[in-house]
Amino acid sequence: MPHLLFRGVPAEQLQAVTPALADKLAAICECGTDNFTMACLHTTSVLGSQSEQSDFAFIEVGWFERGQQIRNSFAQAVTECVLQLGISEIEIVFHAYREDSYYINGEPVKG
Repeated sequence: MPHLLFRGVPAEQLQAVTPALADKLAAICECGTDNFTMACLHTTSVLGSQSEQSDFAFIEVGWFERGQQIRNSFAQAVTECVLQLGISEIEIVFHAYREDSYYINGEPVKG
């Protein structure tokens, strides 16, 4: 945890930069790189441009809230990583999980 879900980012390109991204995010969050999950969703545009390659990425981050400063640094690191792939517009949204609503192997996370 945190969980990052990428849309509009080719998985094969993202795989080349995620090790360095995980290192940066781990330093920002003060945790190990093994705490992160990153996944790409294949999406098909049904309105607007018909091109296969998009210049727009939408990234969702699910995590336990860490405050505005950490969130800003996290978003900047993700943005810098995705910009390296030639994607010009990057939007990121954070979803904060509540510890009392988060379970691992059927057991509630202890805060």
